[in-house]
Amino acid sequence: MAGSMFGGGRERAGMVGAVVVLAVALGLLPALTEAAVYKVGDAAGWTTIGNVNYKQWAALKNFQVGDVIIFQYNPQFHNVMQVTHAEYKACNTTSPKATYTTGNDSITITTRGHHHFFCGVPGHCQAGQKVDINVPRIRASSAGPMGAPAPSSGATDSSTVPASGVPGPSPNSGSALISAFGAGSCYNLGMTIVLVLAFYSSIFV
Repeated sequence: MAGSMFGGGRERAGMVGAVVVLAVALGLLPALTEAAVYKVGDAAGWTTIGNVNYKQWAALKNFQVGDVIIFQYNPQFHNVMQVTHAEYKACNTTSPKATYTTGNDSITITTRGHHHFFCGVPGHCQAGQKVDINVPRIRASSAGPMGAPAPSSGATDSSTVPASGVPGPSPNSGSALISAFGAGSCYNLGMTIVLVLAFYSSIFV
């Protein structure tokens, strides 16, 4: 009888420990999804001076949903327009999705795919003051149905280079899992596991 009681106590303690560990892991999820902040052009900012290569600047970044893109510039000489891909290629300023004019614009990326911006001042887009912020789309697998290759999601970014004075996100298995399934799904899965463990723990009480 005593051995059974001690065995049951150890089992309950183990279950409670597992619940605690999972709860701590769930508490770390917000840290894994913390957004990065990028200043366009880094120290140069948003300008036509200095021949800043914004295409190269963006190619060196690993943008994710939730990241904040900051445009800093002199509003007397520049602005920021968000446009479609066709308007971006043609430097067409007639019908932008949005126009920003504060000189210190913060834009949060909320969807995957390409986000196109340029300066709407005449001649500036043609001079290279334009940037494509690309958040890669999720690939379901490396091959499509019947062994056919999966369609390309566009340009693949390399390592993250943080904006001046702003640390960039470091790749890890947790962020990869969240990128694949979404933070909400990971959280729901974790909560389900906690509830199941708590249920079994109550049986042995």
